[in-house]
Amino acid sequence: MPPGTERDPLLPSLAAGLEDFLDTMRVEAGLARNTLSAYRGDLERFLRWAQRAGLQTWQQLETPLVVDYLTARRDEKAAEATVARNLVALRMAVRHLIQEGQLEHDPTALLPAPVLRRLLPRTLTAEDVERLLSACSGDSWRDQRDRAFLEVLYACGARVSEVCNLGTDDLEPELRVLRLTGKGDKTRFVPMGERAREALERWLQDGRKRVASDRRPEVFLSKSGRPFDRTNAWRRVKAAAVAADLNIRITPHTLRHSFATHLIEGGADLRAVQEMLGHASIRTTEVYTHLDVEHVRSVHRLYHPRG
Repeated sequence: MPPGTERDPLLPSLAAGLEDFLDTMRVEAGLARNTLSAYRGDLERFLRWAQRAGLQTWQQLETPLVVDYLTARRDEKAAEATVARNLVALRMAVRHLIQEGQLEHDPTALLPAPVLRRLLPRTLTAEDVERLLSACSGDSWRDQRDRAFLEVLYACGARVSEVCNLGTDDLEPELRVLRLTGKGDKTRFVPMGERAREALERWLQDGRKRVASDRRPEVFLSKSGRPFDRTNAWRRVKAAAVAADLNIRITPHTLRHSFATHLIEGGADLRAVQEMLGHASIRTTEVYTHLDVEHVRSVHRLYHPRG
């Protein structure tokens, strides 16, 4: 059965349960807007498909229908990670409706989560990071901004949205620590090294004043004085990689991964790295211990006589 389209209106009985779930996730769980949008997309897609299969109320939802949907997604060549995400979204919505007394049983309870192959994130070497940052060493306002932006991404292991949304009130006077606001509007304080501090101070005292007045609350700005957004950030990181002659695909998130990897390889405590990255679970941070193992293996192969 083909999936439903965005033109198919949801039955009020199905839409009400969906909106109730999303409202609870927004208000009580404090989930980020992007996360809520992803849940909405996954659940609306499922409900439209199920509606075409005859589902009229959440109470009619049974395990075979869920299995058929996951099979249909695989037949559409959806990635296994996508199928897993679809199941998680549905499972969370169902459990919410059970807690609210709107459902009596969980049709997803006995369904195993898809087995995912854990991919290690791409990282840069310390030398590659140095080349990337040095590519923005000019005196123009754009070079000053790009250098400060990249330095903060790497020095703090920040998400690109966190740096784009950084406000002047998130800076302490000596620029030793930044206040970052991450997923679910959760804030954390992350220390910043000397080189990043110098680059940020130079941007604030010189380049930024060339494009905007001090009344703007955002730290990083475009040529027109507007906030620096994610799209521009991706473009500038790509431009810096080209200027540095790095023949690998680099995104702002690559610097976040590199930050964590270099700390772990240097002997940093995993819990401390978790706090700096803003991970809710230590399991998310544990992927970098696998990267550290690969680093140790490469050293062994290189230097051990039987490597």
